[in-house]
Amino acid sequence: MENLHDKRKIYAKSQLIESEIKQNPLEQFRDWFLEASEDPAVSEANAMAISTVEEDGCPRTRMVLLKAYTHEGFIFYTNYDSKKGKAIERSHKACLHFFWPSLERQIIIKAELEKVAENLSDGYFHSRPKGSQLGAVASPQSQVVPDRAFLEEKLKQLEKEYEGTEVPRPADWGGYLAKPYEIEFWQGRPNRLHDRIVYQLEGYDWEISRLAP
Repeated sequence: MENLHDKRKIYAKSQLIESEIKQNPLEQFRDWFLEASEDPAVSEANAMAISTVEEDGCPRTRMVLLKAYTHEGFIFYTNYDSKKGKAIERSHKACLHFFWPSLERQIIIKAELEKVAENLSDGYFHSRPKGSQLGAVASPQSQVVPDRAFLEEKLKQLEKEYEGTEVPRPADWGGYLAKPYEIEFWQGRPNRLHDRIVYQLEGYDWEISRLAP
């Protein structure tokens, strides 16, 4: 057994105090996201974990890429028949998580999810490289396949089928809009007295509270 008791660091890069934060969490997210995007130590600022609950009651977490954020919420794309898609269909809820270690920051977002309009899914699908489009068609996401060769052979078939022509977006592939009802901003601080500011949607207004670390 490896002892990890002494694996720790000191957090002292920034602070998060009520007098300096935005009153709307989407605006606060925008500010932090832009800082993360400009930080050379952050390779993919839009990489986020998304957690859903399986049928057995156990959460499942995986990484996806945020593709847009608006005044309404956060947009990402996936296969609707995947494990995450089926979990979202059951509960219409998910938790999103951003972690930017170099900034000593994380954001936890609890949200209600809904599918985006089909024209938005069409537009994003056809903006992707053709290889990515074909990969989305070739992969029955989350289903058991015999081996890697099965997927590669399927991709080769599709490359021939759609050579010189547009790839239609699969009906089971598209976007979700995650509409937040709770967003927590976490800023690392010395002595483990981290800053935790949480916004909770009450009707049409956001209530702001500080949580003990």
